[in-house]
Amino acid sequence: LYNKSNYPPYAGGGGFLMDGPLAKKLHKTSETLELYPIDDVFLGMCLEVLKVSPVGHEGFKTFGIVKNKNSKMNKEPCFFRGMLVVHKLLPPELLQMWDLV
Repeated sequence: LYNKSNYPPYAGGGGFLMDGPLAKKLHKTSETLELYPIDDVFLGMCLEVLKVSPVGHEGFKTFGIVKNKNSKMNKEPCFFRGMLVVHKLLPPELLQMWDLV
């Protein structure tokens, strides 16, 4: 389905931040491309057209976080303090995380 050997750089689907003007440009650009079935890759395709490169941030844990079930650190608010997006947590774990923070 994709005619290049590598996907363009893209933001992981767990979450991302962008300003309003970029969102408007992405909307217009998305209408000029054939829809691709992987949403975050499609976002990267749109960014490529706009010559915008996504920038990583340590606070985005789109592949989840490593937690040691026996560690006291998991019950400390500071463990979660710098995280902006955390992927692959179950609903009870999310509630516990927000209660701590």
